[in-house]
Amino acid sequence: MTTSSRQAGAIESSARSSSELAAALFKNVSPSAALPSHPQPLSSIHPIPSSIHAPAMIVDPVEAFKATSSVAPIPTVVPSLPEYETVTETGTRALWAVFVLMLLSMIVFVGLSWTVPISKRLYHVVTTLIVTFASLSYFAMATGHGISYHRTTVTDSHRHVPDTTHDVYRQVYWARYVDWSLTTPLLLLDLALLAGLSGGHILLAIVADVIMVLTGLFAAYGTEGTPQKWGWYAIACIAYLVVIWMLAVHGRANAMAKGGKVGKFFASIAGFTLVIWTIYPIVWGVADGSRKMSVDQEIIAYAVLDLLAKPVFGAWLLFTHQSMPETQVELGGFWTHGVSSEGAIRVGEDDEGA
Repeated sequence: MTTSSRQAGAIESSARSSSELAAALFKNVSPSAALPSHPQPLSSIHPIPSSIHAPAMIVDPVEAFKATSSVAPIPTVVPSLPEYETVTETGTRALWAVFVLMLLSMIVFVGLSWTVPISKRLYHVVTTLIVTFASLSYFAMATGHGISYHRTTVTDSHRHVPDTTHDVYRQVYWARYVDWSLTTPLLLLDLALLAGLSGGHILLAIVADVIMVLTGLFAAYGTEGTPQKWGWYAIACIAYLVVIWMLAVHGRANAMAKGGKVGKFFASIAGFTLVIWTIYPIVWGVADGSRKMSVDQEIIAYAVLDLLAKPVFGAWLLFTHQSMPETQVELGGFWTHGVSSEGAIRVGEDDEGA
């Protein structure tokens, strides 16, 4: 037997064995059991993973960025509105109250001047003018006149954004400086006449006083961050030292030469005046200078000082002056009699012998 015949016989024998095995397997299986009448779902045969049954999720990209990003939102900078520092009803009432007190003081001083001869009214006239100018100044401020605004730029610091700035507008009562430029020289004139200062010393004291007041006004409008504000303030303080020198040194020496009684009175009233005047630049530095004081507080502080420096000073001077003959200053000539007939100008008359 050849090799090909043997291979063909093996294949035939293998096929016969496979047929017999298949017949043995399906011999007891009915057709209905072999093919089910109701097909089973695919999931019962091969279970579907639960992840396939989950509904589809739509993800918002913005929300996903918020959840995963570690970068905080960029802060925004809101510009600040201008700030205004103005007087309130309290400050206005204080201005009206001081105006009334100054006006009453003027009436009292006028009445006192009528009790003495005109030749001895020099102190009365000067002191009455002081409270007259002060009453006019306070009337102007109480009615809203003599006021302007000074602008200052303030820097605001922030932690996470650049610094910002905003403007602050503060009321400046320039009418007060007009008052001081008129009344403080008259106050010095009262003290100089009481002490018997020379004309040269009186002139120097008054000029230094005017410089002090005007440079204080310039300082009130000075620009922050420049030498203007505190530079003018320093000049005003130096001028005030000249005033102190004239009163404390020359004034006291002349007053003591007029007698111990006059010297003591001058030392008392001049010392009182200098103490009051020294508080003025302190209030200015806190109020207009550094702006640590509100406008109302500034008005009240200056009101108290003005009442002490003018009506109280004037009443003390006039009542003591009447009881102290050594302080009398009697003026004749033009002050008492005016222009005499010898000094009159004649118009339309021919000279004799012409």
